[in-house]
Amino acid sequence: MKVYPLESIHIEEAMQKQFRMSACAMHYFTGSEFLTRGDLGVHQPENQPLTTHKAEKAIAEFFHAEDCILVRGAGTGAIRYGLSSIFKPKDKILVHDAAVYSTTQISLDMLGLEIVKADFNSLDQLRHVMEEHTDIKGALIQFTRQKPDDRYSMEEVIKTIQGCRDIPIICDDNYAVLKVSRISCELGADMSCFSCFKLQGPEGIGCVVGKKQYIEKIRKMHYSGGCQVQGWEALEVLRGLINAPVMLAISAQTGEEILKRIHEQGIKGVKHAYLANAQSKVLLIEFERPIAKKVLIEAEKLGALPNPVGAESKYEFAPLFYRVSGTFLKSDPSFADTMIRINPNRCGADTVLEVLEKSIIKALEE
Repeated sequence: MKVYPLESIHIEEAMQKQFRMSACAMHYFTGSEFLTRGDLGVHQPENQPLTTHKAEKAIAEFFHAEDCILVRGAGTGAIRYGLSSIFKPKDKILVHDAAVYSTTQISLDMLGLEIVKADFNSLDQLRHVMEEHTDIKGALIQFTRQKPDDRYSMEEVIKTIQGCRDIPIICDDNYAVLKVSRISCELGADMSCFSCFKLQGPEGIGCVVGKKQYIEKIRKMHYSGGCQVQGWEALEVLRGLINAPVMLAISAQTGEEILKRIHEQGIKGVKHAYLANAQSKVLLIEFERPIAKKVLIEAEKLGALPNPVGAESKYEFAPLFYRVSGTFLKSDPSFADTMIRINPNRCGADTVLEVLEKSIIKALEE
């Protein structure tokens, strides 16, 4: 199987992102404000907590964007609000020719959008679809891979669409933010949408960052005080964005080390191992026999997480041993029995390999 993982930033670049996010936050907050839990309610004239307003300005500056808004509903909510700011019912939306992530599909159905698919791996086919469907109102691009052989460049897809027609481009940047050098809005897209929970932030908070004209529409949807992201939550978002880059870079480096050791030393029962974005950057372990489900049961007994929480949230420090993603399973259902994904999270290579080897031995004994 050929896979094309996104290029992760190294620790040195991750450190610079940490430093930059800290500096951007300091442009809008006093030192004393950092040591509070923020304010609540609809402070005027912004009609939102003042702390949240300042945090959004810091995040927009960090991502070199015109504006930013924090929303409820995590990454799903961010994408849903982003779509709502662009499309009307029955509009045509361009997406990649692959299984759409399940909660995103629900959002497309809720908005009554007509889906037009193009293979983003082929820029020529993408241009052909754009020429054929002149009534496409906008595009949705997922930064991470939807199927194993995805290899498209986010920047090239964005530029190709823009070269065909001036339509808004909204991007699902979940599992890519603070792992890659530039996110979609920094590559020319109109909006980047992602979950702050995946970046060591609080539960249920999402972020939309990009063009002001769309974010202002989303802000109008949050007039009610009950819709607001409160000040303490916004401060937790900032702390998460500051802590996440180096943490994620270490995890990516650990994944590379595990892959290298498997290739060099081998593990009994393992047929192949890969690094892939499925959806987060993980190790895919393919077994010689259909023991995947048994391995997952045994790994949990040894302390591995049996399911994600978000994922890559502040709660997940043990390695995740889990089935491959739903979109990958749609591309090949047999993966359910022959393959698992492993995210090292905060653990080292020795621990992950020990759990994997012991779990395979137990699974093969049954």
